[in-house]
Amino acid sequence: MKYSVLAMVLLVAVAGCTKKTSPFAPEYVEVPAQRPSDLGVDTSATSNSNTKPTQITQNTLSPTSPEYFKKSVGDRVLFDVDAYTLNAGGKSILDGQIRWLKDNPGYMVVIEGHADEQGTREYNLALGARRAQSVRDYMVANGVSPSRIRTLSLGKERPLEICSQESCYAKNRRAVTVLAGGIS
Repeated sequence: MKYSVLAMVLLVAVAGCTKKTSPFAPEYVEVPAQRPSDLGVDTSATSNSNTKPTQITQNTLSPTSPEYFKKSVGDRVLFDVDAYTLNAGGKSILDGQIRWLKDNPGYMVVIEGHADEQGTREYNLALGARRAQSVRDYMVANGVSPSRIRTLSLGKERPLEICSQESCYAKNRRAVTVLAGGIS
């Protein structure tokens, strides 16, 4: 009796240690490697070993893609120290964003307001909120529906650059337009 109980305990312990697959675990399927010529791609022009691979450029991005928006239109505007008014460069970038948003009505945006590390947390959160609101107001005044725009202040909580120099501070004083939606 004593040994049968011990055997049953060991059997349960061993059974509990077997590998279980989760119903949420992805299944991996091995796909054989394919050469470009197998896919019907003409490789005769690239057979030279001195040929560099083609780089993806902004011209190959879809004009309706978030990548195009970020790289070609620009997703951020910069501000002066302790300022939330838009300068000429910022307005120019926002004009491009507004054109893109009018051409792509399926997207909503979140305007993130940021500040450099100088000042208190509370002051920088308030300054970030004013910067985001300034961008929102400009977009709304130029035809973007206010229902498509949300604002968020991050203050000094998410710096692009971390150093105590003006070159870093300047990059952190910004408003970033983040695209949301666009799924058809």
